[in-house]
Amino acid sequence: MKKTQEAVLEIGQTFPLTIKRLGINGEGVGFFKRKVVFVPGALPGEEVVAEATKVLPNLMEAKVKKIRKKSPDRVAPPCPIYDKCGGCQLQHLNYEGQLREKRDIVIQAFERYSKIPMDQLEVRETIGMEDPWNYRNKSQLQVGLQKQKVIAGLYGMNSHELVDLSDCMIQHESTNKVTQVIKRMLEKLQIPIYNERTRKGIVRTIVTRVGIQTGELQVILITAKKEIPNRDKLIRDIQSKLPEVKSIMQNINGEKTSLIFGNQTMHLSGEETIQEVLGDLQFELSARAFFQLNPTQTVKLYDEVKKAAGLTGKEKIVDAYCGVGTIGLWLAKDAGEIRGMDVIPESITDARKNAANHSFNNVKYEVGKAEDVLPKWVKEGWKPDVVVVDPPRTGCDAGLLNTLKKIKPKKIVYVSCNPSTLAKDVAELGKNYEVKYLQPVDMFPHTAHVECVTQLLLKL
Repeated sequence: MKKTQEAVLEIGQTFPLTIKRLGINGEGVGFFKRKVVFVPGALPGEEVVAEATKVLPNLMEAKVKKIRKKSPDRVAPPCPIYDKCGGCQLQHLNYEGQLREKRDIVIQAFERYSKIPMDQLEVRETIGMEDPWNYRNKSQLQVGLQKQKVIAGLYGMNSHELVDLSDCMIQHESTNKVTQVIKRMLEKLQIPIYNERTRKGIVRTIVTRVGIQTGELQVILITAKKEIPNRDKLIRDIQSKLPEVKSIMQNINGEKTSLIFGNQTMHLSGEETIQEVLGDLQFELSARAFFQLNPTQTVKLYDEVKKAAGLTGKEKIVDAYCGVGTIGLWLAKDAGEIRGMDVIPESITDARKNAANHSFNNVKYEVGKAEDVLPKWVKEGWKPDVVVVDPPRTGCDAGLLNTLKKIKPKKIVYVSCNPSTLAKDVAELGKNYEVKYLQPVDMFPHTAHVECVTQLLLKL
């Protein structure tokens, strides 16, 4: 009888569902006929009538048809295009609820991917923001045409339809303003907009970045070709109407790819970098250099890294995936020596400049993969006491994990933007290392993303 019931389960069917928790992408998670069901927009504790939108052997996706019992944490999302854009998944959940559920997302990842008993795992309360709006210092918006008007935005949820973002509530207000003005300039100067289907046109993406503490702005135009019609007029217009823009750059990406940046970056006008301040440190940011998107929370995040590192002033520290050197320089005055590496040459150039600007003589940076550079240093007789890793969402490279298992630093501080890959990597290191605690930090309010600082100590 059970098999017959499962067989008739199909797309469009409605069914009652109780939401147990949030999934890693911010969707509500419940269970129906032994299948896990993912329901965007539903919140833990809610009882809903769900409509199946996708049915697979082990899971289902559904949408909310009706909420029978509403969560006390549910609020009206303030953004008018919240349901179309897909950039924020949790605006319908109050901020206290977001912080609580993000901690639970970390717990879920470790329940699923590690063998650590949860009663032995200290997961601290999520560190949030005092004002969780207009915090993002960088926007990367695809450019398109809609009824001959230039639009810039993100592709909608589960679609390839571009949603125009006129005034994003989580973007810094100055990046919103600059993007809107440049859209109108492109329109007025009739500069061809790139079409993904025909692969014709020039401008693909408008990237804007602001130094929140300095007010300096950088514009990077991502183009399919080197030549931009009316380029000089465009530059003059930007200089005239947007004097706060201190750096105008161009990056060329003619490939059929979802990656934003290509390999060639050109300087068009102004400075090649802008300045940003974190605490008492100042950083130079070039066009492709990685820098945290929420500087306010970055200070809190890096303070947690410093606490986890527990420095005495003598330690040798590796800053893997170092970017422009932010974490390493944050630790430098309390460390014996810092060494960092990154695969992007421009990032290493910026890191060296940033170290020199602050007169840090105990810092060294090298271009390359951590799994290649670190064994070389060890072979030369330099072994780290502490390794700080801040990898991309895919987690640490397997080669780096193997290297860490071989050289066995006393302490690893793992900064993660993806709880799932964090849990997998920690499980891989579990034979040699003990997890002391996990500290979630909310770097991206109103989204399902959660950053986490994990302290790992070498087992004796």
